[in-house]
Amino acid sequence: MIFSRTSQYAIQALIYLATQPDGELVLSRDIAQRLGVPSPYLAKILKDLSRAQLLHSFRGRNGGFSLRSGAGKSNLLDILLLMDGPRVDRECLLGLKACQDETACPLHRKWKPVKKDILACLGNITLINLAMAVQSGQYRLCDLPQALAQP
Repeated sequence: MIFSRTSQYAIQALIYLATQPDGELVLSRDIAQRLGVPSPYLAKILKDLSRAQLLHSFRGRNGGFSLRSGAGKSNLLDILLLMDGPRVDRECLLGLKACQDETACPLHRKWKPVKKDILACLGNITLINLAMAVQSGQYRLCDLPQALAQP
């Protein structure tokens, strides 16, 4: 299982917003620049995250995005399911449309317990955990080495 590009950008943006002071609004183009991702694509993702009640979105001169109260408790599995739908836990590694215990691909039986462990792990990782790790310098958020350190 590999995250879709949409999920990758959504998770990066949410972590970035979780590192910001409470209530601070950030423009989508500023987030895109900090993360090194395409601005129009990210704007669409942020809009979807706002509709899903993870972000506040304000239009206009003083507008922007901020993480909603309590959204930091969201786990990665919930975000992946929101962005990619049920394909996260149902998709076959070989791309078969019907891959279940009864109609398994050659990798199914080996992959099933690994996938179960991965999904459990993702369910235990929250945005706040990741934001704290990024802020401490333990991890980086994107390929831009000083993305969070820049003013």
